[in-house]
Amino acid sequence: MAGVLTPLLLACAALVAGVIQRITGLGFVLVLTAPVILLYGAYTGTAMSVFLALIASLAALPLVWKQIVWRRVLWLLLPAAVVAPLTAWAVRLLPEPAMLLLIAALAAFALTASRIPGFSRLYHGRSGTLTAGASAGALHVASGMSGPVLGAYAVATGWEQRSFAASVQAVFVGLSLLAVLFRGLPPVPASDLVWGGVATATGIVVGSLLVRFVPAPIARQGMLGFAWLGTIVVFVRGIVALAG
Repeated sequence: MAGVLTPLLLACAALVAGVIQRITGLGFVLVLTAPVILLYGAYTGTAMSVFLALIASLAALPLVWKQIVWRRVLWLLLPAAVVAPLTAWAVRLLPEPAMLLLIAALAAFALTASRIPGFSRLYHGRSGTLTAGASAGALHVASGMSGPVLGAYAVATGWEQRSFAASVQAVFVGLSLLAVLFRGLPPVPASDLVWGGVATATGIVVGSLLVRFVPAPIARQGMLGFAWLGTIVVFVRGIVALAG
């Protein structure tokens, strides 16, 4: 029963995350992280989140291709490629309780970063682009949560929203490919990868159909609610694992 239930629960979580990603532009990993960690554990769950984030971005890419600014995408991905192997190495050294608490901390940071005064000022100029790319690369390999850094960079540089929302999908593809390259595919049955991948792509398609009818503020509030609940659950699990 558990062998059937796990991919079904994964598919449900990936479907919801895909819909929210397409409607709001961000939030896939924030919504998905807690369910997959509860299903697979910290390391495998994080690897699964990153793998499905790659599927989500690949599914969205054809829909936004004409709006992508490839020069900016390249400058963000170059420093990310430098820090990715170092981050993957560091993550492998962490015990599971520490990994759970790190993921919860990164999720909380991701949800509050936009409200930190002056956070976006770190990303002015060419050096700021390199800083943003390196930071996003490290966060994505560790947890898949690179969205807040990229959002802060967009605000700091005055990047027009439509162009940013399109280009960030290409950045996510690159970051996810780096994460999969240096961390590997999640060690789960191939059927789970198929279930999760199909559900993710389906969520992107469904979100494309719903985006005209669901007000973005309502979708974003739903995303935040799911994400905060998941963050708290992962944090509690980390505390329990640490105490045990």
